[in-house]
Amino acid sequence: MKKSTFDFEEKRLKEEIKKRGAKRVLLQLPEGLKAAGPRLAFVVEKMGAVAIVSADSCYGACDLAVQEAESLDADLLVHFGHTETMPQQRVPVVYVEVKTALSVKPAVKKALPLLKLWKRIGLVTTVQHVDMLDEARATLLAAEKNVVVGDTGQLKYAGQVTGCNYSNATATAKDVDAFLFIGGGKFHAIGLALATSKPTVVADLYEQSAQRVDDEAKKIMKQQWISVQEAQKAQHFGVLIGLKNGQKRIDDALAIKEKLEKKGKKATLLAIREVTPEALMQFSTVEAFINTACPRISLDEPSKFRKPVLTVNEALVVLGELSWEELLRKGWFRD
Repeated sequence: MKKSTFDFEEKRLKEEIKKRGAKRVLLQLPEGLKAAGPRLAFVVEKMGAVAIVSADSCYGACDLAVQEAESLDADLLVHFGHTETMPQQRVPVVYVEVKTALSVKPAVKKALPLLKLWKRIGLVTTVQHVDMLDEARATLLAAEKNVVVGDTGQLKYAGQVTGCNYSNATATAKDVDAFLFIGGGKFHAIGLALATSKPTVVADLYEQSAQRVDDEAKKIMKQQWISVQEAQKAQHFGVLIGLKNGQKRIDDALAIKEKLEKKGKKATLLAIREVTPEALMQFSTVEAFINTACPRISLDEPSKFRKPVLTVNEALVVLGELSWEELLRKGWFRD
């Protein structure tokens, strides 16, 4: 990672530490930014505070390391790479969005041949690249495309998506023929395709490349359909309650448990922090799981689980409250 690629707002970091009189600071970064952790720790230590870098996984703004900060007696948690979506916690939290200033034009131009069949293009990105949407829009307009950027007010910026919130895209899906995702990698683009069932192209700014992700999304859909069919035969379900701050949906879990039991099924509530195949394997009598935490857990690599792990919406298909066709229109994520 080049230091100049991302803006970690080091000046603001110093100001926050000084203003708050912080003596022990926990730094939390997602996987793609962790390499900057040691350098940022040095910045904190130059301010006279103790710096600790969280080495645990971080999947989004919903995955705040608040409990870790408390156990370490930190008086400030600095969370990098996401916008603020959680209320302030017992330990003060500073969000650093980590914007980048790469040119979007080369990657968008490479995406144009992949978009040639469609006139109306929905444009979305993550927080790191929201400042580039105007340049991307101009490039598409110059290619005689109509451009739509959604804003439902659920996220901080128009056109912004997160790993499990595609509301800015789903709100405009009926008005576009295809979507163009601006960013790095395929993670968010595949989620976009799953959420909208629209042709989706990713313009990768870091690789200066473009590709469609429809086939990968369709593969996941097929795998999940098989999981739903298997789960329809199950008699004993495990309902997963996420223990991460932004993923704890006890009411959802209780509601699903009640619905299952009304159908004559057995349901056990399972509290879990990290949903892994190894953890679920311990429950040998459970035939299928329903995940009320992050929906991407079961969607991104469904084949790694030996038993079906369903999203909440997929569970509604099993319960007969939603048809598969309705799920395809509705998408895999909560409204």
